[in-house]
Amino acid sequence: MIQKLKNKKIWIFSLVITIAVIGVGLTFFNEDDYVSVTAEIVQKRDIIHKINASGIIQPEEEVQITSMVSGWITDITVLEGDTVKPGQHLISIDKKQYQAAYDQAASQVKSSEANLKNIKSQRARTESLFAQKLISKQELEQIEASYEAAKSQVEQARAALLSREDELSKTRLVAPKYGIVTSLTKEEGEMALGGMFNPGVLMTIADLSFMEVLVDVNENDVVTINIGDTTEIEIDAFPDSVFYGLVSEIAHTAQNINMGGQQQVTNFKVKVKIFDPPKRIRPGMSSTVNIISETIKNTISIPIQALTSRPENYKELNANKKDSKKWGDQEGNKSYSDLNESIDVVFILVESFDGEIASKGEKYAIVNPVNVGLSSEDYYSVKTGLKENDLIVTGRFRVLSKELQHGMKVLYEDESDSD
Repeated sequence: MIQKLKNKKIWIFSLVITIAVIGVGLTFFNEDDYVSVTAEIVQKRDIIHKINASGIIQPEEEVQITSMVSGWITDITVLEGDTVKPGQHLISIDKKQYQAAYDQAASQVKSSEANLKNIKSQRARTESLFAQKLISKQELEQIEASYEAAKSQVEQARAALLSREDELSKTRLVAPKYGIVTSLTKEEGEMALGGMFNPGVLMTIADLSFMEVLVDVNENDVVTINIGDTTEIEIDAFPDSVFYGLVSEIAHTAQNINMGGQQQVTNFKVKVKIFDPPKRIRPGMSSTVNIISETIKNTISIPIQALTSRPENYKELNANKKDSKKWGDQEGNKSYSDLNESIDVVFILVESFDGEIASKGEKYAIVNPVNVGLSSEDYYSVKTGLKENDLIVTGRFRVLSKELQHGMKVLYEDESDSD
């Protein structure tokens, strides 16, 4: 019985000691002094800089069929989606008035030619009589003038006939090239409006085997694009496929959106040729294009989220604030980047700092300036400031941007230690 009581006292005493130790540990462990971070080893990789732009699919070449003469449409021989060949009859326009005008012009030619023939005979007789001195020179000159006028009338009549013939021929519209009818805007019985300056479009023909994307590229990005740059193309109608192409044309004139407003955007039109477009592709489909403007091979790189900023004199400022709260805390103190002109930095994790060695699972975060260059979707290339196999902090965002200080001890568990 006495032995049981002794054991019980020992157990209670041990429990009290354990609780006290835990309490002391919690007292000395300050959450402000320890933060958890994620990290990644610096490696070399290819950095591919891509410019993202959105646009619309369109044929490389398309022809709008318009009428040069006005009239009622009497016949349409094709449907939307039909394939046509050069010279194929497409549309007929009522030709009654143009046929009548042609016939009248042809009659005028015959009349003027007959008149010229008659005057030509008179001219020959007049010249013979003048040679015999039976008529005056004035009479000869009169017949010569009549002859020249008759010749002019014939030329005018023939020119009018050609014009009427041209108008008549334009009542029959034919395909100028091979392609597919992609749009048909009129029906039989509707009026076709003709004219040199603003003719109405009756149908559109395009060769869908040669397609391109017309995208808008911001003015800041267009200067980095060149003719021939390769591209990755995603078409909304084909969500599981990626197509490829190249930049074929870059506009020289800007397109301004919201001109004069606070949100004015300046874009340039860029054409991207599609290699091997899918068979069911259609003009007007939405597309997103990644233009690969530059590539750097096998270069030191860091994740984009690892890059943060600190003032140029960050170490001096940090030393003066060792005993104060962290910058950027909940009470409204400013972050590093607000206090002075900032530079790009990363935090390197090391085993020791100021003669102190970190325990297992801990590291010291050392702020390190870097000079970054080209970026991909996920990484920056690093020009100076890091070497391969450096261990750098990659997150979390709040820790990197506000909480982490030079020389701070952080909680870090190496994945290799968890096996």
